[in-house]
Amino acid sequence: MQRAVARDPWAALPSLGNLQAYIQAVQHMPLLSPEEERSLGQDLRATGNVQAAGKLVLSHLRLVVSISRQYLGYGLPQGDLIQEGNVGLMKAVKRFDPERQVRLVTYAIHWIKAEIHDFILRNWRIVKLATTKAQRKLFFNLRSMKHDLAADAEAPSSTLTSEQVDFVARDLGVKPDEVREMQMRMGGADVALEASADDSEETAARAPLHFLGDARSEPTRQLEARQREHLGSDLLPAALSRLDERSQRIVQARWLQEHDSGETGGATLHELAAELGISAERVRQIEAAAFKKLRLALADQAA
Repeated sequence: MQRAVARDPWAALPSLGNLQAYIQAVQHMPLLSPEEERSLGQDLRATGNVQAAGKLVLSHLRLVVSISRQYLGYGLPQGDLIQEGNVGLMKAVKRFDPERQVRLVTYAIHWIKAEIHDFILRNWRIVKLATTKAQRKLFFNLRSMKHDLAADAEAPSSTLTSEQVDFVARDLGVKPDEVREMQMRMGGADVALEASADDSEETAARAPLHFLGDARSEPTRQLEARQREHLGSDLLPAALSRLDERSQRIVQARWLQEHDSGETGGATLHELAAELGISAERVRQIEAAAFKKLRLALADQAA
C-alpha cells in the first residue's frame, strides 16, 4: 500500500503577483482552535519547530489581507501592503508566548499594523513630515477624522475650518500648524516626472523630467571638467615651458589667449607672420611642431 504524502500548504499558496488568487487562497486556509494554537506555540518556543511556525502564519494570513484593506487610501499597491503585513505577522509568531493566555490574533494585529505603517511612511510623499510619534498618529488618523467632521458639519467642506483644526490638534496632541500642513500635503496631487506613452511629442517635451536635470552635475561631465582644470592649471604650463619662446608665442596667441568676451584664441597665421617677420606657412609649421611636443610632454606628465 502506497503511503500518502502530506501536502505542503505553502506550495498551494499563489504568489502576490496574482493578488485575487492569493486572497481567495488565504480565505480557505484552515483556522486553528485555541488548543491547536497553544500547542503549536509551545512547540515553536520549546524546539524552534519551523513547521509549527508555518502553520501559525498560514492560519493568520487572512488577517493581514483584512488589515491591508484599511490602508488602500494611501495609493500604494495592496500586494505590497500585504507583503509588509506578512513580515509583521512572522515577527509576531516568532515572539508569541502562548503562556500569556492571549490569542495570537490579538498580539499579531500590533505587529502587522506597525510594519504596514513603516512601509507607508517610507514610500509616501510626505514621509519627511511624519517623523515623531504624534505626527505619525496625525498622519494615520487625519483622513478618517476629516470624514467624521465633514459628516457632522452643516456645510461639509474638503478643508477643515479653524475650529476643526484646533479640535484635531487637541485630540491628537499636535500643533494646529502641523494639522494644516498635513492636510495640505495629503490633499496635494502627485505629478508624474515622465510623460506617459499616450502623450504627444509636444506634451512629452514639457514633462518635468526634462527640466530637472543639470548637465553640469552629470558624473562624466564633472570628471571631464576636473580633468580640463587639472590640464589647464598644472600640466599645460609645465608642458609649454619646454617650448622655445617663439613656439610659445604662437600657441598662446592662436589658442590660449583669452579675450574680454571670455573666448580664447583668435590670432591668425598672417597676423603672427607680420609680428614675427616670417611667412604664414612658416608659422603653421612651427605651430604643428609645437603641438607634437606638447602632446609628448603632457603624456609624460600624465604617466
